Amino acid sequence: MKKVYVLNQSRSIASNPYVTYCDSFLTQLRGLMFTSRLACDEGLILVGRRNSRLDSSIHMLFVNFDLAVVWINSEMEVVDRRLAKSWRPAYFPRRPARYVLEIHPDRWDEFQIHDILMFQNA
Repeated sequence: MKKVYVLNQSRSIASNPYVTYCDSFLTQLRGLMFTSRLACDEGLILVGRRNSRLDSSIHMLFVNFDLAVVWINSEMEVVDRRLAKSWRPAYFPRRPARYVLEIHPDRWDEFQIHDILMFQNA
């Protein structure tokens, strides 16, 4: 699986999350379901084909911990963010997004709406 660093170009953060880049149906389907824990510097990026509210929605079924979820559009701008609670049926972004960043909830304050992000190959 491909791993990338998530760089926030709008604000300084202590360390860049090192996340799995999920651009296939199977990696997105699996997501973080059935994972026992998530380290503070780990996470996932779910990659869509286009900006969409529906296509970038997530569920938290079979996810045993809360997540900070950051929705990013094709221009790499943060368009929404939520603290997603485990075992909830669905979360939708307020604005269309192409990417969904799922990270440890302790990183919630590191990403704000309108921040510009960049994915860097490891």
